[in-house]
Amino acid sequence: MNSIRRSNPALLIATAVLCLGWPVVAQTQGGSDTSTSDANKSWSTTSEQQSTSGNLNPTRSSEKHTKANGRTVDTQTLERVGMDGQYVPYLDVERESVKVDATTTRTIERTYGRDPDGRKTLVQVTEEEQRTLPGGGQKVVRNVSSPDLNGGLQLVRREIQDTKQTSANTQETRTTVLSPDINNNGGLKPSMQIEERQTRSSDHAVEFKKSTLLPDGAGNLQVMEVRQGTIKEEGGQGRTKEESVLRPDADGKLAVMERTVSKEAENAPGEKRETVETYSTAVPGAAADGSLHLTQRVTTVSRKRADGGQLTEQQVEQRNPGNPGDSPRVTQKVIDIVRPGISGPANEKRTTLSLDSTGSLGVVWVDTGKTDNPAAIQVDTKTTTPGTTSAPAQPH
Repeated sequence: MNSIRRSNPALLIATAVLCLGWPVVAQTQGGSDTSTSDANKSWSTTSEQQSTSGNLNPTRSSEKHTKANGRTVDTQTLERVGMDGQYVPYLDVERESVKVDATTTRTIERTYGRDPDGRKTLVQVTEEEQRTLPGGGQKVVRNVSSPDLNGGLQLVRREIQDTKQTSANTQETRTTVLSPDINNNGGLKPSMQIEERQTRSSDHAVEFKKSTLLPDGAGNLQVMEVRQGTIKEEGGQGRTKEESVLRPDADGKLAVMERTVSKEAENAPGEKRETVETYSTAVPGAAADGSLHLTQRVTTVSRKRADGGQLTEQQVEQRNPGNPGDSPRVTQKVIDIVRPGISGPANEKRTTLSLDSTGSLGVVWVDTGKTDNPAAIQVDTKTTTPGTTSAPAQPH
């Protein structure tokens, strides 16, 4: 969804340092900016997060994005309130992508923490090369390094992603993740492998399968999860996605543990509705009976406002662990309003409500922000359809 999307600051740090991703306040199309357009682009975003309970430290974020002549630079600074009551930086991320030629893009991302004196301390470096191959294929190599005790960079993770168009309707991607081998000083060994296949079965349907393999006790890669299903376009008026998740059962055989049904539709001009229902064999507070039960429903409605802005409302329904036999109840609501500025940046207010101790919904988090990102007002709840020529998703 092209809009200003924010998360709890603690999650932003986890995304930056642990999941090896780009911690964004204004969500862009993930991965390197490999647009074929060299038109100059520049925008900035600022936001401030406040907890209504007072239990969480207020935070502030700023992000800048520039693109010119095949070079894209993104910088982000996260700040929190210090002992003196003033905002002080605690996390900085710098990302630069350069289009080397028509088929190759190189990206380097540096994540910095702050020491007690406010000085930047390098936490992680991610270097990536993305190359488009003849025949519609793509190869991505991503190296992640962290400083060792002597201050030098040490490789801690390598990802190799190969995508091939095996037929007119089928695309296959294999991602191999390598980690340091403690038995081979300086060497790497596979720690995870992801195999994906996307096949367009008709003009309006795509079948997909994604297998995740992890090492067993002997170090051999074994399938630990399979996600498979279909995506069907509903005549240009929406789409339906059904996905089943298989994992090893008590006997070690793959069995369906979860099922997700997502439906997107355009109810009226400028209004889109998405419903995601999750069914699981594990129901909080209830003994497992081997059957799938509805455990969560997320409904998101986005509509254009009369002033040219955007209103997005999201409602989360979940089962009550204290009464698992009851139907799912509303446990959270998020109301996001984006208003275009009269002659400047757009303004956003995002309010999060959750259940309190009395069972009522109360405001727990408020985000406010400004952005001049031209994509911020767009209403688009769709995600990339498997089988297209977009860059494959990056594993985290």
